[in-house]
Amino acid sequence: MEDKSYNPFANAQAQFDRVAAIIGLNEATCDLLRQPLREHHVLIPVRMDDGTTKVFKGFRVMHNDARGPAKGGIRFHPQETADTVRALAMWMTWKCAVVDIPLGGGKGGVICDPHNLSETEQERLCRGWIRQLAKEMGPCIDVPAPDVMTNGKHMLWMLDEFETIHGGKYPGFITGKPIEMGGSLGRTEATGFGTIYVLREALKDLGIKPENTSLSIQGFGNVAQYAARMFTKLGGKVVAVSCWDNGEKTSYTYRKKDGLAMDTLAGITDTFGCINKEKAVAAGCEVLSGDAWIEQDVDILMPAALENQITPANVNRISRQVKILLEGANGPTTPDADDTIKERGIFLLPDFLANAGGVTCSYFEQVQSNSNYYWEKEEVLEKLDTKMTSAYRAVRELAQRKNLYMRDAAYVIAINRVAQAVRMRGWV
Repeated sequence: MEDKSYNPFANAQAQFDRVAAIIGLNEATCDLLRQPLREHHVLIPVRMDDGTTKVFKGFRVMHNDARGPAKGGIRFHPQETADTVRALAMWMTWKCAVVDIPLGGGKGGVICDPHNLSETEQERLCRGWIRQLAKEMGPCIDVPAPDVMTNGKHMLWMLDEFETIHGGKYPGFITGKPIEMGGSLGRTEATGFGTIYVLREALKDLGIKPENTSLSIQGFGNVAQYAARMFTKLGGKVVAVSCWDNGEKTSYTYRKKDGLAMDTLAGITDTFGCINKEKAVAAGCEVLSGDAWIEQDVDILMPAALENQITPANVNRISRQVKILLEGANGPTTPDADDTIKERGIFLLPDFLANAGGVTCSYFEQVQSNSNYYWEKEEVLEKLDTKMTSAYRAVRELAQRKNLYMRDAAYVIAINRVAQAVRMRGWV
């Protein structure tokens, strides 16, 4: 679960302020970039299956669009907050900038638990969210995508509602669509694969062979699953996975010291990334507490769940064997825990670099949809690998040249690119 003592937007601003001071941004640019340009708070009435009406609260935040249309997912989560969405939108701006794609940062959310909603109720909620925001979004304005507990089916309902309202076909309005309806091949794998492309390059720099490494993961949704598959394809061993158990309303860590079989584990996982505990035990997994993932004797730790998962309260539980922290989630490490990671010399692959494969492939999908020309999967993944490798190399080179922490180096590149865009537009 997310640590509620930390405000993700305050964390995002603290990270920005630190780097703004390093690069000497002027006051006006700082004021412009440390907060969203626009945000919308909406109420969404939904007719439930039992005939009653329930009102849900939703958000859409556009942090900055100086480099292009805002881009960012929409998540359904019972603990969603405006500040979480603000932070995620801000991180999306830096994410698009660090991989150098012509998009800005946005994010959306609805306070709900889709586990407790029927499919028809989820559809009404998706369409209701679009009805509230259809005039504020579009393929050249703000482009949504799936996020936590949303998927391609949700995106298609949103696209259909948007096209009904505007009276045309706008496949580039939304990404993460089903392949049959204009989605991009490779998009499902993109975020997870992208993390491992970056990890692969880091292992080269550190002189470590992938086949000699082990990994512990928090989360087992789309990102974690594809990252784990690609990691094992490189020869690495996944020894522990932590995930939420919706039935028991708690989290567990599943461990096999000789390596978890990804196909087996994925086969007993629901669409929300929850592993069936009984079947996991039957498959030979040890069942540990949900937070045990962080203390495993592995070479690589990968938080791939929610924000604020590595804090001063648990950072010292990280094994001395850990060499790399691979941030698959957005904002998983708090600024005060960052200091410990840095002091211990753990090689950090920061979130908005490591997990940028998703938005990069979303950009590819946007390009394909707008041109009505679609690429083969191999081409998509090759382009993704090129983008992720290039972004990593730029961050690594700057970190070495300026003796910067990897997170700071990634921020320097991203913030400088956005700051240049707002200056060139004459905004500051």
